[in-house]
Amino acid sequence: MAAPTRTTDAPFGRMLTAMVTPFTADGAVDYDAVRRLAAYLVDEQRNDGLIVSGTTGESPTTSDEEKERILAAVLETVGDRATVVAGVGTNDTHHSVELAKAAARTGAHGLLVVTPYYSKPPQEGLYRHFITVADSTDLPVMLYDIPGRSGVPIQTTTLIRLAQHERIVAVKDAKGDLFAGGQVMTATDLVYYSGDDVLNLPWLSVGAAGFVSVVGHVVGAHLARMIELYRNGDVAEALAVHRQVAPVVEGIMMSAGGAIMAKAALGMVGMPVGPVRLPLVAETEKQNAELRACLVAGGVKLTDV
Repeated sequence: MAAPTRTTDAPFGRMLTAMVTPFTADGAVDYDAVRRLAAYLVDEQRNDGLIVSGTTGESPTTSDEEKERILAAVLETVGDRATVVAGVGTNDTHHSVELAKAAARTGAHGLLVVTPYYSKPPQEGLYRHFITVADSTDLPVMLYDIPGRSGVPIQTTTLIRLAQHERIVAVKDAKGDLFAGGQVMTATDLVYYSGDDVLNLPWLSVGAAGFVSVVGHVVGAHLARMIELYRNGDVAEALAVHRQVAPVVEGIMMSAGGAIMAKAALGMVGMPVGPVRLPLVAETEKQNAELRACLVAGGVKLTDV
C-alpha cells in the first residue's frame, strides 16, 4: 500500500505514536485489538503516523512472525491515511536486516532503527550497523537515538556521516541534547522528532518536525494541536497545551514506564489492550491510582469509572 503523501520537512508525518501491542489475557497478540487501536489512534487521536513494534510495542518479546502480522494488520486498517513505520532495530545487524526486508515485503512505509543495545559498539560500529540496514531496502529510515536504553549515544559526528545516506532521513531523539540536535539539523537535512514526551515543546523550538510519542495514546489530539499552534506562530497557546498535558506525561512516563502505563491508561479511556509480557509486569495499585489522578488532572475523560 502506498504511503500517504510525505513532505521533505516531515517525511513520516508530524504526530506519531509508538503504538503498544495489544495482547489477550493469555499473552497472545490480539490482532483484532491491534486494528481497533490503530484506527482509534488515527481517527480519534489525530495521529498521521504510527510506529509499530518499537520498544513501547514490546518488540523484544514479540516474535518475527508476530511483528509481520502486527504490521500487516495496521497497514490494512490505516495504511491509506497514516504513515506506518516498522521498528526493525535489534543489537544484531543481520537480524535487523532480515526484519527490515520482511517489513518492506509487508508494505511498511518506513523503518525505525534503534541504536544496538547492550553490546555498546563504538561509533564506527554504529555507523556500519545503520548503513547496512539502510542499504537492505528502499524504505526511508528513522534512526532512534536513546542512550538511556542502548547504553551508547549516536555522536553528532556519526549522525552527520549517516545523513549522507539517501535513505537515512530522520532521527527520533530520546537523548535529550537539544543543542546537539540543533547542530545536526544545521549541518544536515536530517529531520528530528521528539522521542521524549517531556521535551516535546522544547524540541519544536529548535526545529523538530514533530513527535514520536507514548502519551499520544490518550492525548494525541492535544499534541497534534500543539504542533499546529506552534507552526502557526501561536507559541503562547502551544505552551498552554504543553502545560495541560504535563500531568499525563508525568503519569505515563515517570512511573513504571511507557508500555506498562500506556496500556493502563488505554484501559481507563475505554480502549483495553490487555496485559504486558514478561519481563514487564502490570502497574501496582498505587501506580494505578497515581496514573488515574494524573489523567484526570490533564483533562482526559475516563470511561472506566
